Amino acid sequence: MFKKIILLFLLSFNTLFSSQVEELLWPRGDSFLSFLEKNDIPLKLFYNLDKEDKELCSEIQSGSRFYLYSDDEGNFQQVLIPVSNEIQLHIYKDDDEYKFQTLPINYTEKTELIAVPINESLSSDLQKATGDIAVPALIGLLFKHSPVDFKKMKKGDYVVVEYTQKVYLGKLLGLPNIKSVMVEINKKPNYRFKNEKDEKYYDDKGVSYTKTYPFQIPLTYTRISSQFHNKRYHPVLKRYRAHLGTDFAAPTGRNVYAASDGRISFVGNRGGYGKTVIINHANGYKTLYAHLSRYASNAVIGRTVKKGTLIAHVGSTGISTGPHLHLGLYKNGVAVDPMKTLKKPKVEVLSKKEKDIFMANSKKTIELFQEKIDLNEQINPEKLDRIYDRTIINLF
Repeated sequence: MFKKIILLFLLSFNTLFSSQVEELLWPRGDSFLSFLEKNDIPLKLFYNLDKEDKELCSEIQSGSRFYLYSDDEGNFQQVLIPVSNEIQLHIYKDDDEYKFQTLPINYTEKTELIAVPINESLSSDLQKATGDIAVPALIGLLFKHSPVDFKKMKKGDYVVVEYTQKVYLGKLLGLPNIKSVMVEINKKPNYRFKNEKDEKYYDDKGVSYTKTYPFQIPLTYTRISSQFHNKRYHPVLKRYRAHLGTDFAAPTGRNVYAASDGRISFVGNRGGYGKTVIINHANGYKTLYAHLSRYASNAVIGRTVKKGTLIAHVGSTGISTGPHLHLGLYKNGVAVDPMKTLKKPKVEVLSKKEKDIFMANSKKTIELFQEKIDLNEQINPEKLDRIYDRTIINLF
């Protein structure tokens, strides 16, 4: 595995060399600055970064994996620190000078289509077939708000699933993306198909069982000063950038409210984000409110808040060029575009044109599923270890 990692790195950076690599967990309570101190890296590396890169350094989560490269004597050479499934921080030593850049995570993506006969249970049999507990866990969530009862499955029933999975350095990265699934209950098929246009799941009749989770914009703002982007190549700077949230420009002191019901999990300073509040919500969501000037009196860790509860006030603390609210939204530990969720329509019905396209695609998938069952040959995916992080923990 070490040789494979080093080879992948050399293909991208043939001017640098590392003979040893460690896969480590980011310690709880550590910051980017404390990492620099531990490795005798000058702190000016951080202080010389621009605002956007400093904010990215605050996105490192405790318990996340990172990769430390050393020479034969154990001296630091470089480190790769993923901050999302798309982008990673890279610190490297070049001619005795430490340098920083952001790089895309060069993962591959595999597509799987498997038909698994039930012998024990959906969870047990599907986990044995895929080698991944996340696949049956996600299928369970897709049928959660429906009358389908997996306990009524009998031996000989089938589950057929099509999904994609990111692979990084020979390990599974992030959660599987379930494209479609069929679960038989006493030989009666039950379907879920992902509609790529709105990213909701529908059955074979075009009825949605996706629970829309309501979020509101948490303040009255002047303008959106910076949009979310997960991985963007900057043509002038000639490097990759990322901004894992939406910035709302507003005057200092403007009220900031909870975007939805939840429980406060963090109140305090968070690196480049300055004064920050984090709220955990249902269905694996989490919101982050940064650059605050001060907290509301009820902003206490462990306290339950309702949507619209005052939690803080707009400021410019941390690394900030002016008063604004940085709003981060995370689904199962992965940063997502807040505006896509905040603006998500609550209507659960497809238009006639959308439904016609969806039903035609679903029909093709149903035929493909039946062909897979009729072949009666179970070819299981290659079983790979998973890079465990909060995207997996939040499923359970």
